[in-house]
Amino acid sequence: MAYKIKVNGKEHTVDVDDDTPLLWVLRDTLGLTGTKFGCGISMCGACTVHVNGSATRSCVTPISSVGAASVTTIEGLSPDRSHKVQQAWIAEDVPQCGYCQSGMIMAVAALLAQTPKPTDSDINSAISNICCCGTYQRIRRAIHRAAAA
Repeated sequence: MAYKIKVNGKEHTVDVDDDTPLLWVLRDTLGLTGTKFGCGISMCGACTVHVNGSATRSCVTPISSVGAASVTTIEGLSPDRSHKVQQAWIAEDVPQCGYCQSGMIMAVAALLAQTPKPTDSDINSAISNICCCGTYQRIRRAIHRAAAA
C-alpha cells in the first residue's frame, strides 16, 4: 500500500505493507540510516525519532499509524550538528561506541522541548534509552549543558 509520509520536512510516498515498522521505512525505503535498530521491542531506544515532536520508538510504530504526522530523524534535527543537544554531546564527549546515540539525542531533544530545564528526576522519568557503554554520567552532564544553552 502507498503511504504519504513527511520526514524531515519533505513529503515522501512509500509503497510498503501497513504493518511495516517506521524504522524500516526510514532505513530501507528512504535511506535514512541514522536511526538504528537495537532490540526491536521498544526497550532500548536506539530507534527513537520524533513523531509530531514526541519521542517515538520507531521499531514498533507501524507506518499505518503515522498518518499525516511529521517525522524527524537524527538527520533532520539539524543540518550541521548545531542543535544544542548535539553541541552538548560533543562538548561532553558523550559517545563511546555511539550506536545508541542518535536515539538518545532524539529522546533528549524531545525532553528539552517539553521541559526546558529538567531536574535529575525529570531526566530519570523521561529518558529510558539504554547505553551499553554506560556513559550515563556524561549523558546527564550533556543534558544539563544543553538545558543551560
